[in-house]
Amino acid sequence: MPNFADCVAHRTRGGAKVEADMAGILIIAHAPFATALRDCISHIYGGLPARIGAIDITPDCDPAQLVATAESELRRLAEENGALVLTDLYGATPSNIAARLATIPNVRVLAGVNLPMLVRAVCYRSIPLDTLVDKALSGGIKGIQAVAAAPEPSTTEASNNSPLPCPPDHHAAT
Repeated sequence: MPNFADCVAHRTRGGAKVEADMAGILIIAHAPFATALRDCISHIYGGLPARIGAIDITPDCDPAQLVATAESELRRLAEENGALVLTDLYGATPSNIAARLATIPNVRVLAGVNLPMLVRAVCYRSIPLDTLVDKALSGGIKGIQAVAAAPEPSTTEASNNSPLPCPPDHHAAT
């Protein structure tokens, strides 16, 4: 997977290479899912890219207060390219809070967030907001796959290879 710097589109301003305006991303989901997704992005990219926020919704939350918190967070995260709000379960409290944000100019809201959707959104957030929505939806859908069982590796293969590529420190003995 490319690193974050490889995903960010660049342009020139006065001959100097600068990062394009990137849409902010706000994840609103049932606790601890929003924070967990943000932490996954930090893990994947070797650090948290700028302008990604998370709001975890707990059972005892005050939805009106959380709408105000989310609006404040959007003001912090949004750039000229706007902001994308990702939420988990359509029709649930986090989604209802996120839906209140959809009336804000240059804000789009998607429900059904998964990690492939979020990775795609982070990778393409310098493109126009409506195109970013299409890319994020596509990433979320294409990220859902049936996985066939892999054959069991032999003992020697198991010690040398991992079924999933992991950084070397993940192979340490426990």
